[in-house]
Amino acid sequence: MFWKVTLMRSGIGLPKRRNDTLVALGLRKRFRTVYKPVNPQIAGLLLRVKELVKVDLVSNEEVVSREEMRERRKLGSESRGYVVESVGTGYQAPVGAQVGV
Repeated sequence: MFWKVTLMRSGIGLPKRRNDTLVALGLRKRFRTVYKPVNPQIAGLLLRVKELVKVDLVSNEEVVSREEMRERRKLGSESRGYVVESVGTGYQAPVGAQVGV
């Protein structure tokens, strides 16, 4: 079993001990996710920063490596959230305007 730990709030302005705990967990930027094994040492670290992180319990099959996460994000235009309709500048001259003067 693993904990899926995601940093939801920044540690800016918090005491150095809290920021050092985030670094020890491998969390440096917001919305980054790391997988940590379930053990008492990691549980103690998570309790120190429980207000800043989101923790989910996942099985061994659900653990995703960094390369797999990258490949999932690259999966094609459906996952981009937008569609390119045409290629070009997209500029259309107003009606009656002289172009190239």
